[in-house]
Amino acid sequence: MAFDFLKPVNKRVLAHCEMLPAQALGHHIYKHTHQEGIPVLAGATFALIGVYESRNAFEKKAHRLDLDEIRNQLYKLMRGNWDHSILDLGDIEEGDTVADTYFVLRQITAALLEEKIIPIIIGATQDLTFPCYRAFDGIMDMINLVSVDSRFDFGVEDELISSNTYMSRIITDKPNNLFNFSNLGFQTYFNAQEEIDLMDRLFFDAYRLGEIAEDISLAEPVVRNAHLVSIDARAVRALEMGQPDSFSPNGFTGREFCAITRYVGMADSISLLGIFEIENNMQSFQLVAQMIWYFLEGHNFSIIERPVASDPDFTKYRVLCESEELVFFKSTLTERWWVEVPNLPLVYTKSNSPALLPCTEQDYLDACNQNIPERWFKAYRKGFN
Repeated sequence: MAFDFLKPVNKRVLAHCEMLPAQALGHHIYKHTHQEGIPVLAGATFALIGVYESRNAFEKKAHRLDLDEIRNQLYKLMRGNWDHSILDLGDIEEGDTVADTYFVLRQITAALLEEKIIPIIIGATQDLTFPCYRAFDGIMDMINLVSVDSRFDFGVEDELISSNTYMSRIITDKPNNLFNFSNLGFQTYFNAQEEIDLMDRLFFDAYRLGEIAEDISLAEPVVRNAHLVSIDARAVRALEMGQPDSFSPNGFTGREFCAITRYVGMADSISLLGIFEIENNMQSFQLVAQMIWYFLEGHNFSIIERPVASDPDFTKYRVLCESEELVFFKSTLTERWWVEVPNLPLVYTKSNSPALLPCTEQDYLDACNQNIPERWFKAYRKGFN
């Protein structure tokens, strides 16, 4: 069984946890230990897993990722007023080959998804997104993937998979279960024009760093329907991560990164969170720990909403825009917005009713001014492919 390959939480981490105050998060996490073994999965909401694999890094890692110190920083944060159960299943060591590591990660992740447990994967390199994506095979027909990254991570045809090319493998690998891919925070000078054109041809969504940083709330509708969110820590500016050479001077701030992960936690469909490309320094470990904390916090405040016209908690708006009638819904509880997309495939909507695409109030105002929202247009066109 794949769970046999999980390495228990280090005894030094457990000893450090014992010295923490009773309110610390570490005392409220069920841990995989040498003495007790793997904790019971039934009833758990989250499962933390570390992955050491880094052999497919685009830029080779000089040091092994210190997952123990990330745990130390996470465990000592104070627990919120949460009612969900959190597991720490330990770590996956490098296999004999990278494919072996992928297989173990995929099998463990799939087993957790079957149990309705949300895996939180902490990994050295972002190519681990690929086995996480393949873990959904047989569990979900269509996957929405969101990447928080300064790059799209497309490679040339037949190029070996790496942390900078894994998306090419995802969009070409069979079976193709990817319905939509969205990028948050891309920086144009890191992406070839051909990659930007490819995003447009496939009707994928991409949001520039400046656009999201100017109004971080724009990230919320992008991640609301996401099943898998993959975060590249290199999307944070170097100053926030201790100024490592592999990071850029431009990027998200630590506060913005935490806000994004809180939105991810609040998402209706979130099934897996991965945080990758982490630097080995204390500032980096602290930021990753705080991102996980905000993810847990966000999930505690999540509200699953399904707009219908007959529900008094939603206001329905019809807008005649050019030759199309756009139907918007606004929640009176959360003030979130959706727009109907009538042409999406039934395998995605799972009914004969139009799909509901998360959007913003600005999309509604644009439609009122006879400007069809780009996110609606891309989703509508995707239904013809």
